[in-house]
Amino acid sequence: MTVSPSKENILKKIRQALSHPVPVPFPNSEGNNSVFQPPVDDMAVQFAQEFTKLQGKFVFCADEDDLSQQLLELAATRNWTKIVCREEKLQTALQQHKFPVTFYDQLADCDVSITTCESLVSRTGTMVLSTANESGRTTSVYAPVHICVAYTSQLVYDLKDALQQLKEKYSGQLPSFITFATGPSRTADIEKTLVVGVHGPKEVFVFLVEETN
Repeated sequence: MTVSPSKENILKKIRQALSHPVPVPFPNSEGNNSVFQPPVDDMAVQFAQEFTKLQGKFVFCADEDDLSQQLLELAATRNWTKIVCREEKLQTALQQHKFPVTFYDQLADCDVSITTCESLVSRTGTMVLSTANESGRTTSVYAPVHICVAYTSQLVYDLKDALQQLKEKYSGQLPSFITFATGPSRTADIEKTLVVGVHGPKEVFVFLVEETN
């Protein structure tokens, strides 16, 4: 096959360039460092801002007594009577702080589900959930409303920090299912219109509790 002079000239330049590579002008831009700057504001404030931008509902609680009181007030306002919470530690913590509710067991027709989480990612407003607790894979998905109870010690800045925390917590043996949930379920596949609550809860609350110790 005959190669035209112009093509041969281009190939010659390519071979010369490959034999004498140009040093990378910005070596720190090769993926070794995060492209995102460290948080300026308090991570709780940053999480609240990002979470509410995506139609999540954020509630700050001064302590566990305040958590119980605000949950009771919300349940009364919404007329929730079928409240699912499958985590024994969370049930005990709520009931110790005057949350006099008999928890409902049927997820299929409940009003709301309450779970804990692994961490909260402040940069993206994301909840990191897993099957390591007793909630399983479905509790945060099938209920029409999901309430996530978290503590300020669970705040991390970026997704990589959340993954690193999981690796350290479980010594490399990660839970079988990890979910990164950012706000209510949504899709724009229906005639290019944003629809909320198609594949999961229509409303998502995060109750963030200030650490007491």
